[in-house]
Amino acid sequence: MSAAVEESFDEAGRRSVTLPFARIWRSGLLAGGTWLVAAALTYGLPDVISWGATELFAAVVLTGAGILLALSVTVHRLGSVGRTLVHYGPWFVVLGLWFAAWEVVTAKLGWLPKPFFSPPQGLLQAYVTDWERLLICIAYTGRLWGLGFFSGIVVGFAGGVALGWSKRFAYWGMPLLKLIGPVPASAWIPCIFFIFPTTFQASIFLVALASGIPVAILTAAGVSQVNRSFYDVARTLGADNRFLVLKVAIPASLPNVFVGVFMGLYYSFAVLVVAEMLGAKFGLGWYLQFNTAYSAYANVYAALIIMALICAGLVRLLFLVRDRLLGWQRGIL
Repeated sequence: MSAAVEESFDEAGRRSVTLPFARIWRSGLLAGGTWLVAAALTYGLPDVISWGATELFAAVVLTGAGILLALSVTVHRLGSVGRTLVHYGPWFVVLGLWFAAWEVVTAKLGWLPKPFFSPPQGLLQAYVTDWERLLICIAYTGRLWGLGFFSGIVVGFAGGVALGWSKRFAYWGMPLLKLIGPVPASAWIPCIFFIFPTTFQASIFLVALASGIPVAILTAAGVSQVNRSFYDVARTLGADNRFLVLKVAIPASLPNVFVGVFMGLYYSFAVLVVAEMLGAKFGLGWYLQFNTAYSAYANVYAALIIMALICAGLVRLLFLVRDRLLGWQRGIL
């Protein structure tokens, strides 16, 4: 078969011919065009105020446009990666249009004035000039979030299992949980300063409280809603209470547990900024507060983007863990 024409068969068995231009990824081609427009506007039009990194941003966007244009004719050869790119093709188009509009209304026309609004090259300048401090802040934030989040979900999970399994424990614990749960974690700041000797320990407690409450509530609901016939079958086969908890109640309640973990993840990031403002020397929350005080809003937006990307990556990782652990439930739920 020649390289110019590709034959295929439809569902009815009829032979069809696909011409080479039909293999072009049209969204990628359009996205490359919008990115070229954004690069041309960035480099060709003068800035109202000098921001720095204008030429670097234009070069980055131009490189992205070249990659998208190259992918528009080669994406069908990339397998699963290519299919993912095709799926998000419209987003690449919108991103190019967003870069162009953002550039025009900030750096070129000044409709959104400095310092409250920053063009994209302002954020890029913040990354280029302050990357070392940002990396240190990411490391400090990761340590604080990791200690708080994982301790919160461990305690919340254990407490939720106890609440859902034991009626006596639920009698005393559930009213207390319902009383504490609706209160924002930041409202406990006056108390935790008295209870904990250091601000770091107090910050860990805030993150743990924000992440542990939804895990405890959803875990308790999941354990209490397990089908009683599962327990009856297990008892018929000689299972004791320990087996019922570990092998029946907990596995059956895992969908609820992961819902609570997802909620706890979002709540922990919401509290993280407040927790790092309690006398921390580094961290993304401290970085936001420090640059806000000096009206360096480009650095503030740069840190917010980093936090959003970290949270999105953790959510994606959590989805993979959930799908791996709950794979045995496919076809059942």
